[in-house]
Amino acid sequence: MTAIDDALARLDTALGRLEATVDRRLEGERSPDERETELALMAEDRARLAAALDAASARLAEVEATADAVGQRLDRAIDAVEGVLTRPPDDPRPTA
Repeated sequence: MTAIDDALARLDTALGRLEATVDRRLEGERSPDERETELALMAEDRARLAAALDAASARLAEVEATADAVGQRLDRAIDAVEGVLTRPPDDPRPTA
């Protein structure tokens, strides 16, 4: 690296620190009303997200219950088909 490259790197680092300091200062100078408004919006978002999570959890429980019921029905159907397929051909029982 040349001396100019070193100087540019140091300048870039210094500018980054300056920008971070200015951002922190501006954040600290925000009015309390702006902070309260932002906190209220965040609380609303949190409540909305919590409601959405509750709804999704309830829907997941319904889907899991339905999947279990379908699985049980499939097991019974498979057992019935296996029973028919393994029965001797001269068995007089009905096929359905």
